[in-house]
Amino acid sequence: MKEIHDFTVLERHRLGESYFSLVLGHGAEMQSVAPGQFVEVMVEGEPKVMLRRPISVHDVNSERGTLTLLVQIVGNGTRRLSQLVEGDRLNIVYPLGHGFTTDLPTGSRAVLVGGGAGTAPLFHLGKVLCSKGVDCTVILGGRTESLIPVSDAFAAFGRLCIATDDGSRGHHGLVTQHPAFAEAYDMVYTCGPTPMMKAVARSAAERGIRCEVSLENMMACGVGACLCCVTDTDQGHRCVCKDGPVFDISTMKKWYQC
Repeated sequence: MKEIHDFTVLERHRLGESYFSLVLGHGAEMQSVAPGQFVEVMVEGEPKVMLRRPISVHDVNSERGTLTLLVQIVGNGTRRLSQLVEGDRLNIVYPLGHGFTTDLPTGSRAVLVGGGAGTAPLFHLGKVLCSKGVDCTVILGGRTESLIPVSDAFAAFGRLCIATDDGSRGHHGLVTQHPAFAEAYDMVYTCGPTPMMKAVARSAAERGIRCEVSLENMMACGVGACLCCVTDTDQGHRCVCKDGPVFDISTMKKWYQC
């Protein structure tokens, strides 16, 4: 069930030049948010931004009643959000979309593959999987180390592997070229740049491993009304904001084979 609330900024952290995080609460019991779901944020004080901005949920703290957003600064909207300070209010519609599958048997092996801002929803996913006894490997990549935000925090959920295009940290190359990616897994999860996710999906399909991808199409309404985020699947056209953003690749051959 979707809700609209004014959240208060409890913490703001600048993470290098490109990213920041916001810890938000609204002073009441918060509805549960599944890993992979997102929120629509109203951007106030920026005349060039008319529509809400879709942002993945990075973390949820049930005890504190908070949710955390990890955001990359890419335009006027996210730049304005990066200027918020503790005590500011933020109007949010949540929870939106279809999240990742997390009902894996205890002892299953899962690999979480993220690139750049696509690491954001994988943190909440990793925490939930770890609590269910899933053996997690996390492979994070970026052009350079500074573009892989909060990477070290993922080590709390299992083995952490890093790949950078320039070799500034970890494996020098793509995430799909990291030795850990070639190992046997029961489940693959991925979020990040489209070329990366397609490469991950193709590899998983070839190896017969179940895989879920979190698409990052442009979204406006967040509820499937405006149709600007439609993607072509094996089951016809689907709204990424409503039917996704997480899709099982068994229905996405048209997407990852092109």
